[in-house]
Amino acid sequence: MSKLLIVEDEAAIRRVLVKILKEDDSKYEIEEAENGLEALDKIKSQDYDLVLCDIKMPKMDGVEVLEHAVKLKPDMPIVMISGHGDLETAVETMRKGAFDYISKPPDLNRLLQTVRIGLNHNKLTTENKTLKKKVSKKYEMIGESSEMHEIKSMIEKIAPTDARVLITGGNGTGKELVAHWIHEKSNRSKSPMVEVNCAAIPSELIESELFGHLKGAFTSANKSRAGKFEAANGGTLFLDEIGDMSLSAQAKVLRALQENKVQRVGSDKDIKVDVRVVAATNKDLKKEIEEKRFREDLYHRLAVILINVPSLNERRNDIPLLVNYFLKNIASEQGVSPKTIEDDALEVLKQYDWTGNIRELRNVVERLFILAGDHITADDVKLFAQKS
Repeated sequence: MSKLLIVEDEAAIRRVLVKILKEDDSKYEIEEAENGLEALDKIKSQDYDLVLCDIKMPKMDGVEVLEHAVKLKPDMPIVMISGHGDLETAVETMRKGAFDYISKPPDLNRLLQTVRIGLNHNKLTTENKTLKKKVSKKYEMIGESSEMHEIKSMIEKIAPTDARVLITGGNGTGKELVAHWIHEKSNRSKSPMVEVNCAAIPSELIESELFGHLKGAFTSANKSRAGKFEAANGGTLFLDEIGDMSLSAQAKVLRALQENKVQRVGSDKDIKVDVRVVAATNKDLKKEIEEKRFREDLYHRLAVILINVPSLNERRNDIPLLVNYFLKNIASEQGVSPKTIEDDALEVLKQYDWTGNIRELRNVVERLFILAGDHITADDVKLFAQKS
């Protein structure tokens, strides 16, 4: 049910507006305010899907109501109601954040169409925000240990910049979560974040994957194709497991970082790109450099900021938070009631050697969720966790 607020000092006009709207949709919940001050009090204390607001009113005019309301509820559509002499002011209110304006006396079709469009706009805005929250939740960083606080603090400092970041840490520690948080908190968050797993792509195809190719550039190139650098233009390119990239591809990545240009395979034409590169690896790149498997100049280009993600064994105090987070998520995924875990069971989990880090812990929690009862005990952990 949509909730509307009509702000109008003339009672007769309020009655007409309510009647018109109720006839269009009897499910509208409509409240009234006879002046701007009353309207602001209502807007502060309640959520409305749309506001219809007169411009000329005593105590506080509609323009002032609009200016305050936009600050209080920036996503709430506000439709201004203007008299004949207020049209210039009505246009000005559009610049100040009004969704639309309607002239008095209101045209029935115009009024209803504007309200419907405004409500639909509000619904889409709400859905987009909900979707963004879901995306953010997917990459939520769980932990209150000093190590996690240090990483979160670092992300807050570097995210708004375009500095390149190299994330290090073992498999399953959550390096990709750090990369996503850097992107989501950056000025590029509305642009794409494109991920490339360098270890999963054959060395002979990595250059095509990153830079694209022209039709006929190689045997299976049936049509021209843009690469990941182009796809990430304006956003962030996440190069996961960059330590597994071939030396020839490393050379081209270095050039792309130096010149902000790429060339598709089979072409000599430069394509300008604006990309922030975040890389991650589970390898010791300095050792790889010594053994001539990684370019030192590329390392220095990538490692402007270094973030090391600690192993789970280094942040054992975060295990209870992680376990309860996983239990809640698994219950939600399976559409069942969440399970609880006893403190003794958490203590047992904290003592294990987590060689597979958070990924391994998540698998163990899922196993416990499936095999144990509603209340997971220490005995359940010893029986089902299958740790040596």
